[in-house]
Amino acid sequence: MLPDPDLLYPMPDHPRVVHLRPLAKGLENVSIGPFAYYDDPNGAEDFFLRNLLHHHAFLGDCLEIGAFTAIATGAKIVMNGANHDMLGFSTYPFDAMPAWRGELDLERYRSQSRGDTTIGPDVWIGAEAWILPGVTIGAGAIIAARAVVSQDVAPYTIVAGNPARPVRQRFEAETIARLLEIAWWDWPVDKIQTNVDTIRKADLAALERVK
Repeated sequence: MLPDPDLLYPMPDHPRVVHLRPLAKGLENVSIGPFAYYDDPNGAEDFFLRNLLHHHAFLGDCLEIGAFTAIATGAKIVMNGANHDMLGFSTYPFDAMPAWRGELDLERYRSQSRGDTTIGPDVWIGAEAWILPGVTIGAGAIIAARAVVSQDVAPYTIVAGNPARPVRQRFEAETIARLLEIAWWDWPVDKIQTNVDTIRKADLAALERVK
């Protein structure tokens, strides 16, 4: 039997782990790759309520999480709705308060947007890390626990700290380029399953032969 990316609980005896794609069905401006998961002992099913913050469809910013990305407990993804208007004399969110609300100037808000947030495939995001609006995290990157990511992260790079800074690249530049070319996460599920041992090992030539 092939693995099912739309099965909510990939580990039935371990319900703290949930696939994110089935949870995202019906959400606007959200794209989740197969087998991306979130791990939390307390209501992992509420990821898009508790861990995706300030994502308002009317602002138009999109969230993309790539295939086989692993997100640890308490990690937060902050979208552009968290940003307050900084073009006027006050940053108070008058438009969000019913008693103060006037005409919503969408173009004013969108002009201050930092853009879409893209988390690539096979990324590992550590516990209680924060991903700020508009960043792109490349394939195979690792985000350390409690890191605050405010800038783009290159593929296969480990970052840590607040603000997050590169610690090191996981592999040499040539190896990274070859891994991105292979892009095993885009293979059909049956091909991945057949070659999972090769994917887990560090034998690049063997992986290229499979491709």
